[in-house]
Amino acid sequence: MIDGITTYGSNDLIETLQECDDPVFLITIGTTETSLIDGISGAGPSADLTEYTPASDVEFMVLGEVRCCEAPAETVVGNAAAPTPARLTKASLQLAEIPFVVVDAGSKIKPDIEYVSLGKDYGRDIRTGKGVLNPLEIFENAKDLGAELSRRHEMLIIGESIAAGTTTALGVLRALGYDANEKVSGSMPHNPHDMKTKVVDEGLKNAGLDPEKDDIDAMQAIGAVGDPTLPAIAGIVLGSDIPIILAGGTQMAAACAIIKSVQPNFDFSRINLATTVYVAGDETADLFGILKQIDDNITVNIVDPKFEESEHEGLKNYLKGFVKEGAGAGGAMFTALVLGKSVEKLRKKIEKVCE
Repeated sequence: MIDGITTYGSNDLIETLQECDDPVFLITIGTTETSLIDGISGAGPSADLTEYTPASDVEFMVLGEVRCCEAPAETVVGNAAAPTPARLTKASLQLAEIPFVVVDAGSKIKPDIEYVSLGKDYGRDIRTGKGVLNPLEIFENAKDLGAELSRRHEMLIIGESIAAGTTTALGVLRALGYDANEKVSGSMPHNPHDMKTKVVDEGLKNAGLDPEKDDIDAMQAIGAVGDPTLPAIAGIVLGSDIPIILAGGTQMAAACAIIKSVQPNFDFSRINLATTVYVAGDETADLFGILKQIDDNITVNIVDPKFEESEHEGLKNYLKGFVKEGAGAGGAMFTALVLGKSVEKLRKKIEKVCE
């Protein structure tokens, strides 16, 4: 037992990580113009600024400052706000001394730092039925990256930063035949399920896809109603042959569905999900209900940084349903705790970074 972590499934990857000499964290960024729909995402001070969130997240992680825009990413509802989870990720990786790589799967706003590029195009509004123009290109380049990283490291931890990612995850899950309506999480206390479902329905219709009648493959699903980070994450996993922590909740469940679509006999014991207690306990969603439909062998690690004990008001808003997860925060905190850092030390480090 590790304080702050609850595991549902096997402990094998925890033991592997404890013995690992050189894990590396990947933060995969991308854009979907779906985030510009007012009210669908809280991953930014306003809808029009959500496209800057991925770039600002990784700029802050690398530089400690934001260059692509004036306003740092945060979730704002009314008079309350919560800091971007990238701050949690930065604090965790610094504390555990874990190196990280920025992977651009397809962003409209490019960060002013070094990154690995997997594709030229950013994601479009999925209501058009053409959410990703080049899913196979991203996927194949990601497979190559996964293979290369496997030669250099013993374990990968993969996170993502993309506004409206739970909506595109819903789209891909639905397209691949999974019951995901009202099961995906969100970055605001109010989860706009009706809006997300309507957007996905419109996208599937305009793509000419009917999950109840059509045999839809992963690339079709992503191309119609997905986002660039999903083929990137799935490709990295399928290109690698080492243990992997998928750092996230709903979007990582969608990545698992893509992996199973591409490789039906994939051994899910090689990967774990690691997410926050705020996603796992989200009463407006059902992460476990989605994962059980995909594979019974997907282990989930739940991290509780105990923000109720924090003096930082923005972090306390995580307890009220703000943000919940993102930028690989759950997996980064999980890694720090597994490598021997205490929950209190982790929380204090997060508070310092948030200041």
